[in-house]
Amino acid sequence: MMPLVLLEIGEVGEIVEVRTVKAPFGESACDCRVEEMGLRVGKSVEMLRNCGGPILLKVDESRLAVDRSLAMKIMVKGAGR
Repeated sequence: MMPLVLLEIGEVGEIVEVRTVKAPFGESACDCRVEEMGLRVGKSVEMLRNCGGPILLKVDESRLAVDRSLAMKIMVKGAGR
């Protein structure tokens, strides 16, 4: 298991966990937003661009730009790991 940001370009990984910071009232700070973007546990993602700044991912038939700090909280299992 490793952070999403460590996938190489062209590498595919499966999301296994989304680590979040708890909000003051017990709700998760970014759980809802991440899931709304289609980044859910069990989803397969392909790294399209990872060279400074936001990373570009392919999820299903969509392309998503994700901030590096958020990508560090999304844990994936690489295809060959």
